Amino acid sequence: MRLIPDTPIYCTANAVKSLKGHYHQDWNFRTVKTGDRLNIGSKEFIFIEAPMLHWPDSMFSYLTGDNVLFSNDAFGQHYASELLFNDLVDQAELFQECIKYYANILTPFSALVDRKIKEVVGFGLPVDMICTSHGVIWRDNPLQIVTRYAEWAANYRENQVTIIYDTMWDGTRRMAEAIAKGIHGADRDVTVKVFNVARSDKNDIITEVFKSKAVLVGSPTINRGILSSIAGFLEEMRGLGFKDKNAAAFGAYGWSGESVAMITQRLKESGFQVVSDGLREFWNPDRQSMDNCIAFGADFVKQCE
Repeated sequence: MRLIPDTPIYCTANAVKSLKGHYHQDWNFRTVKTGDRLNIGSKEFIFIEAPMLHWPDSMFSYLTGDNVLFSNDAFGQHYASELLFNDLVDQAELFQECIKYYANILTPFSALVDRKIKEVVGFGLPVDMICTSHGVIWRDNPLQIVTRYAEWAANYRENQVTIIYDTMWDGTRRMAEAIAKGIHGADRDVTVKVFNVARSDKNDIITEVFKSKAVLVGSPTINRGILSSIAGFLEEMRGLGFKDKNAAAFGAYGWSGESVAMITQRLKESGFQVVSDGLREFWNPDRQSMDNCIAFGADFVKQCE
């Protein structure tokens, strides 16, 4: 803008607030709203407001003639490829990055995603290409990602249980593995994934939580509380506002043993349906404790059917 100071900036009213807040300049703002058009000669831009997808100022722009939807953050990925287009990259890798992006960023706004998709589809505009702010360009069957978003926005879940834990002296780790064994023994069809939250990428774990019908969270008790890695991850899940997922807590303890109750309360506050009071085992779990964990896993998966 230093080089082109009088050039108009077409944006939403919320974008004016954001840009002034960042740069403290009174530029030549031209506020637009859904349905407004900008003639650029032989073609036009049609603007579609998309607040909270995923910023308050977000907006789509549709280019007539070429039938291109510039979708801002929607339908994107944190994925850089020199191949540029969706039909040229590895499809498994692409869609893993797509669901990871949705799970970690757009989950809290799923109701808004659903409404915006219905609105845009309702316009009946032909779409030959979707260009996102980041990630590949959708040119081969571009509406396939719109279909996926509609599925993900509808409280998405697969037949999966994800177990998340951290541990001090391996007691809680052994509990997690025994609980997984119990789940498998009771239901061979369910997918079970186990993560040590301190040793795994949190974005990958969040993606698996998003895909799951149920989660189990485990931590030993430390200083009458829970490990900081688990506390941070619980806060991450609270902010994302997952819907229609069951949960329970577990953990080893030696002194006071508050961790399970604390995790249970935070799961409830985060919108999970807590199906039990959780499981505590004393110090280094023995054979009976391992059997208790196996039984706990089997009972948990039955309650999540």
